[in-house]
Amino acid sequence: MIRLSPNFSLEELTHSDIATRLEIDNTPSEAAENNLKILAAGLETVRAELDDCPINISSGYRCLELNRLLKSKDSSPHILGLAADFSANKYGTIIEVMNQLASSSIEFDKLILEFGRWIHISFPKKGETPRYRIYEIDKKGCRLYQH
Repeated sequence: MIRLSPNFSLEELTHSDIATRLEIDNTPSEAAENNLKILAAGLETVRAELDDCPINISSGYRCLELNRLLKSKDSSPHILGLAADFSANKYGTIIEVMNQLASSSIEFDKLILEFGRWIHISFPKKGETPRYRIYEIDKKGCRLYQH
């Protein structure tokens, strides 16, 4: 197992049941693997903000083929290895987690509450400035998150 940070492994941030089932090679490029180190470091700050509660990653890195299969945009930071979808049920509800992160000092690029079920977080590339964009997406569309 390749550790990217104390609590996150390369395998955890690249695993996909769908890719495995459909025999899609979801191996990251060297550039994406370097970005996954940025993602893992960012997720460590999330975990610390949540009183060191475990984070359940449902989606991290996605190769372009997998990302398209999931009907996500080609511009998704998942393709770059800079985003993860997660929950942290031991901390609290998804709304409690979202509110805590939205009011934190974590240097994220985007924080999105998706369908009231999981949180998407992305981090800027090395040397780029975080944009701190906070949204909510549901069946009605995308809008700024109000907490």
